[in-house]
Amino acid sequence: MKHIFRYMRPYAGRMSFGLVIKIVGTLMDLALPWMLATMLDEVVPTGDKVAIVALGIAMLIAALIGFFGNVIANRIAAAVARDTTRGIRRDLFRKSMYLSCSQVEQVSVASLETRLTSDTYNIHQMVGMMQRMGVRAPILLVGGIACAFIMEARLALVMLGVLPFISVAVYFIGKRGRRLYHQVQSATDRLVRKVRQISKGIRVIKAFSTQKTENEGFEKLNVGLSNAEKRAGMTMGASNPIMTILLNLGLTCVILVGAFLVHDGVTGAGKIVAFMNYFTIIANAMLVVTRIFMMYSKSAASAQRISSIMDMQTDQPVLDDATVYDSHAVCFNDVCFSYNQKDKDCLSNISFTLDKGRTLGIVGATGSGKSTVLRLLLRLYDATQGKITVFGKDVRSYEPEQLHQSFAAVMQNDFVFSGSVYQNVAFGRDISPEQAERALRMAKADYVFDDPDRLEKHITTKGTNISGGQRQRLLIARAIACNPQILILDDSSSALDYKTDAAIRKDLAELDITKMIIAQRISSVMSADKILVMDKGRIVASGTHDELLKECELYKEISLSQIGGAMLE
Repeated sequence: MKHIFRYMRPYAGRMSFGLVIKIVGTLMDLALPWMLATMLDEVVPTGDKVAIVALGIAMLIAALIGFFGNVIANRIAAAVARDTTRGIRRDLFRKSMYLSCSQVEQVSVASLETRLTSDTYNIHQMVGMMQRMGVRAPILLVGGIACAFIMEARLALVMLGVLPFISVAVYFIGKRGRRLYHQVQSATDRLVRKVRQISKGIRVIKAFSTQKTENEGFEKLNVGLSNAEKRAGMTMGASNPIMTILLNLGLTCVILVGAFLVHDGVTGAGKIVAFMNYFTIIANAMLVVTRIFMMYSKSAASAQRISSIMDMQTDQPVLDDATVYDSHAVCFNDVCFSYNQKDKDCLSNISFTLDKGRTLGIVGATGSGKSTVLRLLLRLYDATQGKITVFGKDVRSYEPEQLHQSFAAVMQNDFVFSGSVYQNVAFGRDISPEQAERALRMAKADYVFDDPDRLEKHITTKGTNISGGQRQRLLIARAIACNPQILILDDSSSALDYKTDAAIRKDLAELDITKMIIAQRISSVMSADKILVMDKGRIVASGTHDELLKECELYKEISLSQIGGAMLE
């Protein structure tokens, strides 16, 4: 809970003001039964109408102070809860953005979504309730007991006899509830993960008619979540009937003992009426305390999940190494890598260099490790062995922002978002409309200029209102709009026809930048200065297109299957 208190600290002034108002209002509520007892036992028997009216007005004023004090304090509490949760959610999202890819995979995107939504909502409820009822309920409980003792100690002792049993019940129920609510949030993570998988693969699911299978999988997780919520709800819900039984037993004993005291003339009827009111106040306060324990159990589990993300230390520290190792734009030196270091390496002994202004092509079968090479270059992951340098410096010695500003990339599963063409090209960067137009023309995105809205043409989420080829051209424009030092194209022309692909490559060749192109098509890399052929995580050959046709059987097979024997003559 340390993070929660840290976010509440800036609002200590507002909380203190609300606390004072809440205390004053609560004390007024406590004073009302005492004033009522005084009226019934001391003022009414005298027949003094002026005193009766005066005391009635005083009770009305106390009730109004209590009412408006609680309203004002509750508004302050709601504002503090809102601002506190907003700060937590903002920093949790920022922290999520700076987690490494391996850390995100370890936590899972679905779990991060749940922590940003459901868990922060639980914190919001807890912060609000602790200010509203967490102050009022203890004051009513302690103050009610104190007033009851002052008014009639014997009845108060009868009432206190049930409190130890209530405390024990609340403790054990709350302890078990925290564990159960943690299980509920974990089950929610699994359900969200399943929904994400289904929504992302809905077209494939429909194409293969596996809706029934997916429904069954979802229903299984849904039932699991429902059962977890049922267990938690039944456990925490048991507190209310237990409290009600114990309090009603105490109330019955109080009435029974009070009747004997009144009959014997030891106490007055007014005190019994006031004591009944105090007992009701104490009973309600105990019920509220139980609700607070229930909410605390839920929010404590959520706070632990949030803290586990906030406390995550980077697994990709920046090395203090200013050494310039070589003069190449990119250099891989005996690099090995495994996504799970206990498993077999995905990449083994990868070594190559790429000079400034040159173009490197990488080809190979699906799963040969082509995209993994780029992920290591961008330091989305760290190599398990070997060294990678960019412009002569170890990639681990760059600040992440400085390293990534050197690159522009079009990845296999890149995305467009709901907004204008210009917003998608600029992507939050300082790019002028003229730069965006130039990039779109180089990417052969003529469909933009054929539209009356041009740069203001609206693109829907995931680009569902444009074709796959149009989407790829938009992504290429986004990459080249900022004039990067190194341009990475990872299978970025798979949806383009050969003519458009060739025209884009011709324009890109005129740019004085370093380029790395991963492609399934031989035609996309055949003009590169160097081509790497990868197979099973290794570089099996390298050279120009002509050299590889003569020396690499795998490359020759790919060429024959795509462009035929005419290109080999």
